[in-house]
Amino acid sequence: MIKQLKPELKLDRKDKELLQLMQDDFPLESHPYAVLANKLGLTEDEVFARVKRLYAEGVIRKLRTILDAQKLGTCFSTLIAMKVPEDKMNHVVSIVNEYMSVTHNYRREHDYNLWFTVTACGDKNLRATVEEIKRRAGIPDSDVLDLPTTRVFKIDVRFKFTDTDTDTDTGEEGGVADSG
Repeated sequence: MIKQLKPELKLDRKDKELLQLMQDDFPLESHPYAVLANKLGLTEDEVFARVKRLYAEGVIRKLRTILDAQKLGTCFSTLIAMKVPEDKMNHVVSIVNEYMSVTHNYRREHDYNLWFTVTACGDKNLRATVEEIKRRAGIPDSDVLDLPTTRVFKIDVRFKFTDTDTDTDTGEEGGVADSG
C-alpha cells in the first residue's frame, strides 16, 4: 500500500534534538539509548519511549546501517524504473518494500512511475534480487529500466531538525552539525 503523507506532526525540542543525534551521531555502545539520554538530559526510558512514539507516528521508518557499497568493493547498486499499471501499484509497491536491499522507493508522475534503488553484495545477488522483484511483481522486461551505478556523486542526505548547532551535552555550539 502506498503511504499517504500525513499532516505535519508537532515535534518538541527534545524530539528534534533526539532525531538530530540519532541521524548524525548514533552511539555504537552497548546501551545507546542511555548515551542519548545523557546528552539530552532525559532518562533512558524517556528516550526509548520517544523513539517508540516517533516510530509509531511514522517519523522514524527504520533504524539501520547504510554501508558504502563501493568502499566494500564487492557490493553493487542499481536504480530501477518500472512502468506499473495504476491498478497494480499498491501490490507492486508492497513487494518492492519487502526487500531490505531496497534503500529508496518513489512513485513518479511519468510513464516509468515507480523508481527504486537496490543494493546487494555480489553482482549475481543484485541481478537475482532484481529478477525476483520483476517476476513477483509481474512487470515485463520491456517495462523496466535497469540503471546500474557507475559513479556515486552524493550519498549523505541529512535533515536539520534543530534551529542551531547545539551540543546537547554542554549547551555550547557545534555538537549537532548540519552536513548539508
